[in-house]
Amino acid sequence: MKLSWKIWLLIFVVLGAILAIVPLDFTKGVEIDSVEQNSIAYEQGIRQGQIITHIDGELITSLKDYQNIINSKFIPQEYNFQESTNLGNLSQENTILGNESEEDTNLGNESQEDTTIENPNNQKLTITTQQGEFILFVDKAPEIIVKDIEKTRIKTGLDLSGGARALVVAEDRELTNQELADLIDITNERLNVYGLKDLVIKPQSDLFGKNSMLIEIAGSTPKELESLIAQQGKFEAKIGNETVFEGGEKDITYVARTGEQAGIYSCDLYQDGESCSFRFAISLSQSAAERHAKITNNLSLDSENPQYLSEKLELYLDDQLTDSLFIGKDLKGSATTQIQISGSGTGTTREEAYNDAVESMKQLQTVLKTGSLPFKLKIEKLDTISASLGKQFINTILIAGISVILAVGLIVFLRYRKIKLSIAVLVTSLSEVLIILGISALFKINLDLPAIAGIIAAIGTGVDSQIIILDESQMSQAFSLAQRIKNALFIILGTYFTTLFALSPLYWAGGGLLKGFVVTTIIGISAGVLITRPAFSEIVKKILKD
Repeated sequence: MKLSWKIWLLIFVVLGAILAIVPLDFTKGVEIDSVEQNSIAYEQGIRQGQIITHIDGELITSLKDYQNIINSKFIPQEYNFQESTNLGNLSQENTILGNESEEDTNLGNESQEDTTIENPNNQKLTITTQQGEFILFVDKAPEIIVKDIEKTRIKTGLDLSGGARALVVAEDRELTNQELADLIDITNERLNVYGLKDLVIKPQSDLFGKNSMLIEIAGSTPKELESLIAQQGKFEAKIGNETVFEGGEKDITYVARTGEQAGIYSCDLYQDGESCSFRFAISLSQSAAERHAKITNNLSLDSENPQYLSEKLELYLDDQLTDSLFIGKDLKGSATTQIQISGSGTGTTREEAYNDAVESMKQLQTVLKTGSLPFKLKIEKLDTISASLGKQFINTILIAGISVILAVGLIVFLRYRKIKLSIAVLVTSLSEVLIILGISALFKINLDLPAIAGIIAAIGTGVDSQIIILDESQMSQAFSLAQRIKNALFIILGTYFTTLFALSPLYWAGGGLLKGFVVTTIIGISAGVLITRPAFSEIVKKILKD
């Protein structure tokens, strides 16, 4: 049987869609999902998207293999505690700031024995990827997150993979397009520095032209997201009423985030719980160092603690006092550029205190490095969805979709009493789904719940069009079968343009949160008009002629 070119076109497009969805790649290993910046792994060239195939020569075929090998080489926890809080002797020449208590007042460049609490026994770790071998000398598990290699190229959005989504606007003004672009750049830098994974920040605009920023973090539910976005991050270090330096590259040229210059250095009992202290080094610009020298030159010694100056360095975040640090007497009039910042975290258990200290340190490091946001922000909408709930959505949608397609096939059979027509409807509907998924995979379109709803709407529109073709083909014999189907296609084309214009305003509605629905629906109905409906009409002609 000779097939029409329209049917061949459908076959080739469906095959192409399948190849776009399921790549012909049989690589074994795990994919690197993210790498902590400033970590040893990052410095050695390990990057997101690389595939790890071996560790120290041992084959990696799954996430379980990776975890077993890493846990066998390193203690499977994030930290080891040193019970003693003695900090050791610190060098005087770089000492600048101290904590409130006398026991923890000395800060500066530390000796090798007094560093972040970690396992001191470095190991050689050889990580083999498709890009080559990377040799790390580390005393703990490398700071990378891995995942199993995806079996398809379909990207699921926040609603299906789980995560957090925030729709953010400026609190007291409407943003111009340029201001929104600047805000996205700064926010992107800030959240990336903070270490958030699978981060997407994009501009949004509603029907009234109001600009906003959409932040999505798929695969996680970070508690710090809301507080980090909501604050402007205006950081100031003051002595008395005079500002010594502010957060951002203008005054701060370097912020230590890992290694010997940053970390948790002691944990101890605190009231009814535990307290852990952190510190990290920063470098000031020459102008900020000179301001420090000028201000401290006018200070006297503290009458109660003569090893310190009479004023403290006070740290303000969003105009709220967060810490007060002693200033060593040797720094009077000194234009030093190397200082250390310290702080602490508390909790009912040592683990809670440690985690709280790490989060506080990361937040402070971030605002020091990136500076303040140009506007005070307000979160208009914050959603969190668990990954398990996303899996339930997928299962429910699959069951519902298959049930609907089978029900449509049954109804077609009961109406027209031809099993071939019923099968043609089923095959055409499935073809449309594959084409939509293939285009989405090819252009890396995230499939979230609105997008899934768009696929369902496209299927419904496709079934309606197929029913129109079938009904028109059964109409009066005054016209030829070809003319009747041509009339049906003309009706379908008119419906297509009507639907296309009706969907357009929804693209901007709800701050852009309905884009997925609009995009997948348009892909579906466009593929239907250009590919599946013409092919279906040819199939119907052949069935009725037979």
